[in-house]
Amino acid sequence: MSSSIHATAIVSPEAFLSAGVSVGPYSVIEEDVTIGEGTVIGPQVHIASGTRIGNNCRIHTGAVLAGEPQDLKFAGEKTCLYIGDRTVIRECVTLNRGTKASGKTVVGSDNLIMAYVHAGHDCVIGNHVVIANSVQFGGHCEVGDYAVIGGLTGVHQFVRIGRYTMVGGIARASLDVPPFVMAGGHSTFRYEGLNAIGLKRRGFSSESISRIRDVYRIVFQSGLLLSNALEKVEAEFAPEPEILEILGFFKSGTHGRKFIRPFNS
Repeated sequence: MSSSIHATAIVSPEAFLSAGVSVGPYSVIEEDVTIGEGTVIGPQVHIASGTRIGNNCRIHTGAVLAGEPQDLKFAGEKTCLYIGDRTVIRECVTLNRGTKASGKTVVGSDNLIMAYVHAGHDCVIGNHVVIANSVQFGGHCEVGDYAVIGGLTGVHQFVRIGRYTMVGGIARASLDVPPFVMAGGHSTFRYEGLNAIGLKRRGFSSESISRIRDVYRIVFQSGLLLSNALEKVEAEFAPEPEILEILGFFKSGTHGRKFIRPFNS
């Protein structure tokens, strides 16, 4: 199946469009762009140099992909934006490409990125992520698989959001969010409990959910310093995968990591 390119679209001869790609009216695709099979590019989309898009994605009106990083240190170096398969990018989303810090911005597969979302340079967004309208990510943010980010939330640069989390809408996400929990808050961004319903929907067993809940009771409700709480978890729990993931999240990272805490801590 050949590609379908509207007569008003501008597509560089140095772009590579796979079979079945559709390009809508007035869209612009620059050189050094690769688009996978079956991907649909809507009208008035701008896909800049360095974009790599997977198969069967849907890019809606007004999206701008791989625009230059909004970073004063950016000096025009060649970097990329990678988008996986079957990801939906809605109206007026802006995804900047990377800087020399990592060389790339990465968005995984099977994601829904709703209208007016912005992801800054060097962000890494996993798979099966839902990002609601007008969420704004600073540079170098990380979002784990199956996370859900509520609308109008601002995510501070370098913040990490773990897997299977839910971040409430209109939140000021300035702290790291460990896996499997809910977080939110306007003036104070805080831990709001386990994402139990989300975990159950994703096939976690009752036993696993119970273990995770017990771990977070120690981390967030025991009154212990974080380092002591993590030592207690290591001593009292078998090294199940979800326990190791929680411990690894708290122990990893740079930039003077700070984590969400309960409201009254």
